[in-house]
Amino acid sequence: MKTSLKIMAIICCIPFLFAACKSKITVTDVKANYPDWAKNAVIYEVNVRQYTPEGTFKAFEANLARLKELGVDILWIMPIHPIGEKNRKIPEGMKTSLGSYYSVKDYKGINPEYGNEADFKALVTKAHEMGFKVIIDWVANHSAWDNPWMAEHSDWYVKDSLGKIVAPFDWTDVAKLNYQKTDMRKAMVDAMKYWVVNCDIDGFRCDVAGEVPVDFWEEARAELDKVKPMFMLAEDEGKPELCNKAFDMNYGWQLHSTMHKIAQGKDSIASIYKYQMKLDSVFPNQAIKMNFVTNHDENSWNGTVTEKFGDGGKAFAVLTYTLPGMPLIYSGQEAGLSKRLKFFVKDTINWDNQELVPFYKALNKLKHSNEALTNPPYGGSFEKIKNSEASKVLSFMRAKGSTKVLVMLNLSPNPISFSLKGDVLSGSFKDVFSGEESSLKTDETLNLPAWGYKVLEAR
Repeated sequence: MKTSLKIMAIICCIPFLFAACKSKITVTDVKANYPDWAKNAVIYEVNVRQYTPEGTFKAFEANLARLKELGVDILWIMPIHPIGEKNRKIPEGMKTSLGSYYSVKDYKGINPEYGNEADFKALVTKAHEMGFKVIIDWVANHSAWDNPWMAEHSDWYVKDSLGKIVAPFDWTDVAKLNYQKTDMRKAMVDAMKYWVVNCDIDGFRCDVAGEVPVDFWEEARAELDKVKPMFMLAEDEGKPELCNKAFDMNYGWQLHSTMHKIAQGKDSIASIYKYQMKLDSVFPNQAIKMNFVTNHDENSWNGTVTEKFGDGGKAFAVLTYTLPGMPLIYSGQEAGLSKRLKFFVKDTINWDNQELVPFYKALNKLKHSNEALTNPPYGGSFEKIKNSEASKVLSFMRAKGSTKVLVMLNLSPNPISFSLKGDVLSGSFKDVFSGEESSLKTDETLNLPAWGYKVLEAR
């Protein structure tokens, strides 16, 4: 779910993240809870409504072979449930609306626009046969006003001093659930288990997870893991404690914001280094950051990759793949999605542009094959590499055992010549994109075009 207030709510959590660095939060650093298949995975967000002209599970299923070739591992499917009709939001200037995906009318139902439960189960089964894992979007903070829970258990909702059920923020099409109610908690966990048991899904992406009590998520995770090992993604960045036991991955909102500011000339490369160092002092070492240049919220409400990053889109995409964390590809990103997809109405993605496909294939192959880029806590640590143009060139290394990945990004609109510093760089390397092999020497002059990038693997 997304409105301008949602952005504000998430951004308001970010100061907490950095303030926490001054007095480190006590977290439990333990071995990762997530399944082995997530260690070097790439996640892909599926917007079923806009993916095909039909907007159905069956129509999307025809794209699985293409996504397999692209190198995708985890399919995150946006909410699959029926959408509330009562108080449904209608975009300005329109008479009708398909409603928000995040206004859930029935936690155990399927949106009839997409098909039925058999269609969804068939999609999951086919995805599993092809080697994908499938997680679904889950909205636990609120429900639609015409969800059966409203009539049957009105006490399961938060009420104001006058006894009136309230909406969270300005999200008038939904009502906030009350997590002080034990029976509601049990019903929510039961609904989550329904999809694991009946459709064999592999986990959940949990909407505005920070608005729901941490202890609920920990209880839910424990119950779900009894059915099968789960992978859990929290839409949150301000509560590191969510990643102690309940969640395996959360959002890299601050990285996204910093990249956007750098692209606009409003922030410096030093902020990337500072961000990475501070994360190490705040989050448990097994927590994964989901790194992205776009997602459904950013695209629909804040702008396309080109609008946000200009000609630097590919350079920043490289960064999301090579920093510690798991890279996200949003529906259409690999096709250079050039429009803001409408949120409340049908707006099919144009798949004609295939120019970026080789680029993302190369990045996905690198993510899968290089141990240094394995997800926390297993991959290589982030090591800043000094260079002669520190205000324009971001350079760092990830190393694990004998594997090394050296990344150089020109985050400026002008071509640049520079040199790297440090004996650790001496040796032979292979360019990930060109396949060219070369020896790299300390202090030799290197060149990058405007917004250029170079990723080298040690040989």
